[in-house]
Amino acid sequence: MDYRELYEEWLSNPYFDDNTKKELEAIKNDEKEIEDRFYKNLEFGTAGLRGVIGAGTNRMNIYTVRKATQGLANYIIKMNGQDRGVAIAYDSRRMSPEFADEAALCLNSNGIKAYVFDSLRPTPELSFAVRELNCIAGINVTASHNPAEYNGYKVYWEDGAQITPPHDTGIMSAVSAITGYANVKTMEKEEAVKAGLYVQIGKEIDDKYIAALKKLVKNPEAIKAVQKDIKIVYTPLHGAGNVPVRRLLKELGFENVYVVKEQELPDGNFPTVSYPNPESAEAFELAVKLGDEIEADILLATDPDADRLGVYIKGSKPGTYHILTGNMSGCLLAEYEISQLKEAGKLPENGALIKSIVTTNLANDIADYYGIHLIEVLTGFKYIGEKMLEFEKTNQGTYLFGFEESYGCLIGTHARDKDAVVATMALCEAAAYYKTKGMSLWDKMKEMYERYGYWRDGVQAITLKGKEGIEKIQNTLEKLRNDVPKEIAGYKVLSERDYKLDVIRDMETGETTSTGLPKSNVLYYDLSDYAWVCIRPSGTEPKLKFYYGVKGSSFDDANAKLKELGDYMVKMVNAML
Repeated sequence: MDYRELYEEWLSNPYFDDNTKKELEAIKNDEKEIEDRFYKNLEFGTAGLRGVIGAGTNRMNIYTVRKATQGLANYIIKMNGQDRGVAIAYDSRRMSPEFADEAALCLNSNGIKAYVFDSLRPTPELSFAVRELNCIAGINVTASHNPAEYNGYKVYWEDGAQITPPHDTGIMSAVSAITGYANVKTMEKEEAVKAGLYVQIGKEIDDKYIAALKKLVKNPEAIKAVQKDIKIVYTPLHGAGNVPVRRLLKELGFENVYVVKEQELPDGNFPTVSYPNPESAEAFELAVKLGDEIEADILLATDPDADRLGVYIKGSKPGTYHILTGNMSGCLLAEYEISQLKEAGKLPENGALIKSIVTTNLANDIADYYGIHLIEVLTGFKYIGEKMLEFEKTNQGTYLFGFEESYGCLIGTHARDKDAVVATMALCEAAAYYKTKGMSLWDKMKEMYERYGYWRDGVQAITLKGKEGIEKIQNTLEKLRNDVPKEIAGYKVLSERDYKLDVIRDMETGETTSTGLPKSNVLYYDLSDYAWVCIRPSGTEPKLKFYYGVKGSSFDDANAKLKELGDYMVKMVNAML
C-alpha cells in the first residue's frame, strides 16, 4: 500500500483507537504531513526505535511499540530465552510509562516475564538490572536528549549492552517480518500481574546499583577531608537523574549539593529548555545563575535518561566557569581514574582505554603516557560494551575506562552503557582529591594540556528532515566516497578510512588495509599536522554530522585552528547538499 492507502487503513480499521483516528482526521487536508507519517515504517535499527510521538507508521505510538516488541518476543523465543525474562525501564518523556507497559504486556502475552520499574530510572540502571536479574534482554523507553516531541525504544541483550551482531540483525529481521498487526499479541495488565508475568521492580535494584557505584570510589578520605568545602550545583533537566545522583552524593558525604529547582521534577515537556541536551549552553542557564549565587565549584547536568553528563567548572576569576566538552570531561575522568590505579599499584598490564573513532586523540596520548592499550570502536556505546564482553570471555584485556565525545562515559563494569550517575560521582570525587592537593579541576585540565598538547575537537550537524533529507545525506556521503578530497582546509589528506567499504587507504602510496571494524556509513580523514575530520549520518536524528580535531601549541592556537577547520567543513558540506 502507498502512504495514502495506509492512512485510510488506519482511519477505517477498528484495531486503532478513537484518539488515534481523531489525530489523523485532523490532518486530512495536509498531504505533506500524511506522507511523512505513512511513507515508511518507523525504522527499527541497531539502536531500536526513535521518532516523533504521534499516529502513523512512521511515528512512536502504542502500535509501533507493540509491533517492535512482538518481533523482539519472536526472536527471544527463537533463542530459547523466554524463561529468563526482560527488564524494562523508562524516563520522563511523554508516553514513556505507557510505552513501557505496552512492551511488557506484549511480552507477557507471548509467555515472557517482564520486570518493569515502578517509576522512571536512568538508562545505566536498566543495563545493571538486565545482568543483576539474569534477563535475556532489556528495553528502555527513552529518546535521550532529543526534543520533547520525540520518544524511543532501546533494546539491550543479556550482557547489559545495547544489541550488537548477531543479535541486532536477528532482532531487526524478526521485527521487519511483522508486516501487519494481526499477529501482534497483547493482554490485560490485571491478568498479566495475576499470572506472575508482569513483575514490578524498584528499591531492591536501586540499592544494589548504588552499592555497586560506591565501590568504585578511589579516594574516600579525600571526600571526607573537603566534603564541607566543595559546592556542587546539579540539574537533572526534568529527567531520571534527580533521585540517584542526589542519593549517591549524599551517601558519599558531599554536604553542599544544590539542585536547580526549576528543573528538578520530571516533565516530558521540558519547559525550561528547547531541548534537554547537556551539550547545550541553554541547558545550563539556570545552573549558572544558581552557581553564581552560591559560588559553586562545579555545575553538573544530566540528560533525561541520565546517561550523559554536562560539566562546567569554576574558573580562576570569580564568577567564571569553563565549559567542558564531552572530550574534555571524558579525558579528565580517564586521567583521574587511571592515574589513581597507577598510584595505588593496581594498573593492570593488559589495561585498556576504549573510545569511539570520533572521540579526541588526547585519549591516545593519555593511554601512551600510562602504558595501556588504546582501542577504537565505532560510534555507539554498545561497541564499548561489546569490547567489555570480549574481555570477559577471553581474559585478553581489562576494562579501565570508556567514553565518547557525546558526553557519555562508563567507570566500572557494573553496567554496559554510558552512566552519568557514576560520572557525576567520579567528577565530584576528583574535585575533592585535587582540592586536597591545592588544585582545582581547571588546574588539572591545564596540566593535562601542558603534558599532552593542546588538543581541541569540534562537532557540527546539519539537520535534513523528511524523505528528501535522508536522500541528501546519503548522496553527500556517496559524493565524498567517489571523489576523495586531497586537501581539507589547507591540511593534506594523509589517509582515508571508509568504514562502509572496510578500507583504509594511504593517499600517497595507494596502499589499502582493513579498518577492522564492522561496516558503517562513515568517512574519516587523517590530515597533516595531527588534524582529522570524520563525517557520518546521525544514528538517532535526521542529521548529517561532521567531527574534527586539531592539535595546537597553545589554547589560542588550537582554538584558531579549530574554528578555521570547522568553518571550512560547514562550507564544504553545504556546497555538496
